[in-house]
Amino acid sequence: MIGGGLAGLLAAWALRGYAERIVIVERDRYPDGPVFRSGVPQARHAHLLLEAGHRALEELMPGAREELLAAGAVRVPMSGVRWLSAAGWLAKYESEVAFLSCTRPLLDHTVLRRVRAESTVRWLENTDVVGLLGTPGELTGVQVRARGDARARVRELRAEMVVDASGRTSSVPAWLARLGCPPTPEERVDAGVSYASRMYHRPAGADPGFDVLYLQTKAPDAPRLGVVLPLEGGRWIASVGSMRGAQAEPGAAGFDRQLRLLRDPSLHELLAAAEPAGAVRGFWPGPGVRRHYERRAPRGLVVIGDAVCTFNPVYGQGITVSALGARALRSAAERHGGIGHRTAYTARKSIAAAADTAWMLSSSEDVRFPTTTGGPAGLGVRAQHRYLDRVIRRATVDPGVCKVLHEVMSMVAAPTALMRPAVLGAVLRGGGSGRPASP
Repeated sequence: MIGGGLAGLLAAWALRGYAERIVIVERDRYPDGPVFRSGVPQARHAHLLLEAGHRALEELMPGAREELLAAGAVRVPMSGVRWLSAAGWLAKYESEVAFLSCTRPLLDHTVLRRVRAESTVRWLENTDVVGLLGTPGELTGVQVRARGDARARVRELRAEMVVDASGRTSSVPAWLARLGCPPTPEERVDAGVSYASRMYHRPAGADPGFDVLYLQTKAPDAPRLGVVLPLEGGRWIASVGSMRGAQAEPGAAGFDRQLRLLRDPSLHELLAAAEPAGAVRGFWPGPGVRRHYERRAPRGLVVIGDAVCTFNPVYGQGITVSALGARALRSAAERHGGIGHRTAYTARKSIAAAADTAWMLSSSEDVRFPTTTGGPAGLGVRAQHRYLDRVIRRATVDPGVCKVLHEVMSMVAAPTALMRPAVLGAVLRGGGSGRPASP
């Protein structure tokens, strides 16, 4: 296992009982508790597990959801989200679909504690993977050495299956090229996204009338978004994001200016009464990249999490797709009764399928902004935009349409659900002012 972050831990857990030994090679040292670590720079920003994500986590690790809730994670029904869409505030209704909101260290540590108890898992911390073993047709292991010491002895770890969970900075494409493999087909979309986050103490007795406030971008001339989410310990985390050309200036002054530039003043007003619980943290995640290992890869390779598909983080899909990928890996091992080339082949196909909806939604939304490079184009995307715009306008006044939209965004319904007769009929009838109103 190359990488012991959340995707790697879930993949290791998925293979338990099917692999005689699982070795997790992690370049960091794990902390003793749920605290931030340098190897997860995005951890200081807003994270959530969509409905599909915590369902998949619960299937893999029964009881994990209750552990998270007991530790302070917050279950937020979609009806508790005040969402300023591109067409106005979405309609209110009572929802059973919900996401879990907590700090990334709490989620990671909850999963890590479970994996630590698995006797078939071995750990190599403070260790770098520096290359792959094998041929263009088949991988047989990895090369490792102690982190930070270029003169340290390189060791070989032989394996029936190599799982890359090293994240968006994965070196596997370069290592495959070194073995003589042809390039893996990939797609890229780069909206130039950046974001900044800050934690706050929730004011005592504060009841704004919603659990989450989300102010969405509106292409092409409103490239900023803002969100506030509840965290364990009675805190909020507020994040402001922007597309290329609208990035925040550093520090608290830049963060406050971004809040003032949002489409609606409600988030800035909400946070004005809250005491900061930490410094402002910025992050530039880089482009969204989808690598199609399901089309071309040597035998024995599986790639999961951000190493196979990275998204614009503003859509909150990343850790959910990692959980879905781990579930797909588990299903492949169950189907073939163990690990090996057939399991790896099936897993690559299933992991790609698990990312399809998220990639389609995020990449097609990114290209609405004229400063975005790459991404899908053509009549199909423009038609998709026109229909989705009508869906969202209707969702501002029609709770039924809003419910289906939330199910699609929560990844528990396919995008085709937006073409159901009841939704299609409501959308064709029209409605929705398209004008923001007070939350």
